[in-house]
Amino acid sequence: MNAPERLPLSGIRAAIIDLDGTMLHTAPDFHVAVNRMRSELALAPLDIGTITHFVGKGTENLMRRVLAVDYEPEAVEQHFPVALASYQKHYLAINGDYASVYPGVREGLDELKRKGLRLACVTNKPIGFAVPLLEKTGLRPYFDLVYGGDSLPKKKPDPYPLLKVCEDFGLQPAQVVAIGDSSNDAQAARAAGCRVLNVPYGYNHGEPIHNVDSDGIVSTLLDAAHLISA
Repeated sequence: MNAPERLPLSGIRAAIIDLDGTMLHTAPDFHVAVNRMRSELALAPLDIGTITHFVGKGTENLMRRVLAVDYEPEAVEQHFPVALASYQKHYLAINGDYASVYPGVREGLDELKRKGLRLACVTNKPIGFAVPLLEKTGLRPYFDLVYGGDSLPKKKPDPYPLLKVCEDFGLQPAQVVAIGDSSNDAQAARAAGCRVLNVPYGYNHGEPIHNVDSDGIVSTLLDAAHLISA
């Protein structure tokens, strides 16, 4: 169902929350790191809107999309290793320096914890980037589990990371809600059998969030917490 009525979600005992575009506005970090990499490869800088549209399916996908602006597929693969290493170096150097926590995130996490929910952060960002970013923004203590895009054999939109969290928590998928900003989160949740809520302010590969199949669109993480009953 697209853009459904926001109905209370009952029987929920855990929430799996995305990172980029859901809890943190990290596009400015991507913008800086990508363009520092492009400068090293003697490529022209890209605007933040273009880069934001490439975010969401992991670092490797981001690098290939960024290189494809200038190169044909064969050349993309040729330049990929150098570009990836350069990007990772620059991203680690500025990780979180230009990012910000979206309004309602801390309040929403507080409310979810108050309701007794267990929390996991599942992101396609590499774990070596994700954990320091959560720590830098003060969000790490909220989460029992953090899985990055390289923590497990598969990443979103595959359901495996969400099913792994359900297994770790000893819960059925129907007792878990995924909260994210993109089709990745919704597709993974649907395939896993979890409920799913989307926020409208994130990235979603540049596509309208209202076209995504979910159980509701919530304006903030606090709004999501108010819909969830443990």
